[in-house]
Amino acid sequence: MGYNHEYQLALANTEAYWADQADRISWFKKPTKTLTKTDFGTYSWYADGELNSAYLALDYHVENGRGEQVALYYDSPAAGKKEAITYNQLLDRVARFAGALKAQGIEKGDTVLIYMPMIPEAAVAMLACARLGAIHSVVFGGFAPAEMAIRIDDANPKMILTASCGIEFDKTIAYKPLVDKAIDLAEHKPEHTIVFQRAMVKAEMNRDGDLDWIEVQEGVDPAPCTPVKGSDPLYILYTSGTTGQPKGIVRDNGGHAVALSYALNNVYGMHPGDVWWGASDIGWVVGHSFIVYGPLMGGCSAIFFEGKPIKTPDAGTFWRVIEEYKVNSMFCAPTAFRAIRKEDPEGALSHKYDLNSLKWVLVAGEKLDSSTYHWLSDLLKVPVIDHWWQTETGWPMTAPMMGWDNPSEARLGSTNKPIPGYDIRVLDGDGNEVEDGEAGNICVKLPMPPGVAWSIWNNNDRYVSSYLEAFPGYYHTGDGGFKDDDGYIYITGRTDDVINVSGHRLSTGEMEEVVSAHPAVAECAVIGVNDELKGQLPVGLIVLKAGEQIEEEQLQTELVKMVREQVGALACFRSAIVVQRLPKTRSGKILRAILRKIAAKEQYKMPSTIDDASILPEIEALIEARGAI
Repeated sequence: MGYNHEYQLALANTEAYWADQADRISWFKKPTKTLTKTDFGTYSWYADGELNSAYLALDYHVENGRGEQVALYYDSPAAGKKEAITYNQLLDRVARFAGALKAQGIEKGDTVLIYMPMIPEAAVAMLACARLGAIHSVVFGGFAPAEMAIRIDDANPKMILTASCGIEFDKTIAYKPLVDKAIDLAEHKPEHTIVFQRAMVKAEMNRDGDLDWIEVQEGVDPAPCTPVKGSDPLYILYTSGTTGQPKGIVRDNGGHAVALSYALNNVYGMHPGDVWWGASDIGWVVGHSFIVYGPLMGGCSAIFFEGKPIKTPDAGTFWRVIEEYKVNSMFCAPTAFRAIRKEDPEGALSHKYDLNSLKWVLVAGEKLDSSTYHWLSDLLKVPVIDHWWQTETGWPMTAPMMGWDNPSEARLGSTNKPIPGYDIRVLDGDGNEVEDGEAGNICVKLPMPPGVAWSIWNNNDRYVSSYLEAFPGYYHTGDGGFKDDDGYIYITGRTDDVINVSGHRLSTGEMEEVVSAHPAVAECAVIGVNDELKGQLPVGLIVLKAGEQIEEEQLQTELVKMVREQVGALACFRSAIVVQRLPKTRSGKILRAILRKIAAKEQYKMPSTIDDASILPEIEALIEARGAI
């Protein structure tokens, strides 16, 4: 397939293009409507079709001879446990657990909150809900009770599914007390909490409605698949909002299934029987799309990994997993590879393993700097592919089409070309398209393709105000960047990652690209601090590679010179501060918005997604000590 032909085909007749793609999945009842408009201004794909997402992920493959193929490879260096689960076995577990949920009153349309670590039971929980037509809402394991309570009150779950604990490196975190506290804080009270008891921590079952995961399945009949409409919700996934109130992104069943099938085959180049690794967590959109639903719907063997890229037991863990399971392709955030590089700068640990099964590596979720790209590319000798998408879209917006004969070549700094179905435009503040190469707001002309979330749970108006009002007729991504004359998209950062230095609007992402190229730098964040004379000035927060002994003054001198040479004197980059670590979300994204608030001496709310809250006072003290504020 040729990119230009397919892309123009999708633009010219959107409905016909996606009607053809819908024929590639198995429906109980094929849709008669491909695209319909909602009464609040968004769209719905395949609204009247009937299907079941768990059927597509499990039963379909068993019925078509893949029952003895491994569906999930569970690998937990954290727990010291491994398991290969076939499609037959996973189907049996899901059907029995769905039967248990049904016996407790869960039915189509009910919401169920899932608060679990990366163990196979988490995938079973998601798929069992889907099997019944219930709507699951996965909350990242380890979220504080207050944040969980907000989600309980918004989603109104009939039940909570959890485990007795999660594991962070060598520390166990008891989950049941967190769930109990969240229920106490919430106004809505779920009827039951079902707990999977792990060996390392046993939860106390001392509340009304507490049920044991194993006991609740005794004597129940396996549940069949419940047909749902294409427009019926599959899940709610909460993402951060600018107001501090999380947004419950709603994903439908029909568009989601078609989009993931399309993406797995065409974007990621995966086929039935291939081994795929989405190195993330089910608490994030990557875990939904490309750990559980996408790979299983595509008939792949998926890695279900509980651990970290370093210290479990060392920075060679990723390479060990690739060799052991003969991984064909993987997806990961650049942050993980930067962490590996920090611990093993020369990549020596990779040489202990046979990585020949790996065809390519895909990264997203955080800017791929050139230094990390070259390190990874040189180390693995396979294509390293940057691409871009969001929680709201559920699948990639830009990427080379690795399943096609001639995928678009990589261009460093670009997340590649728009995927068919995404009519990406770059607009100025007035909504006018800018010239190629000129920066602006990255937007997508409506309608968006299948799989994109079209509403916020119980708040359609907020969806419209968050994404559709700023540029009528377009979805506003909130990212800034530009398009080159060959159609490649360059994301320079969130539109608030632009600083104004003496009237010049400059991308901190561009400066980070330069700073990260210094041989001593493991990772960095550049933020704007207030300056009485120039409005704002950039400051670099630098994490050094393991073993680096460079003096901070020398490093700053070299970085100032590099930025001056590669960005220009107008950047006024003069300050670099060495820090031990940068504040990140649990999914590995640097919390730049909070860093900006610290630099501006503004009050900030501790983000619910922060990995380690103690980092922020460290950063604040260092910046103040240097007089950068």
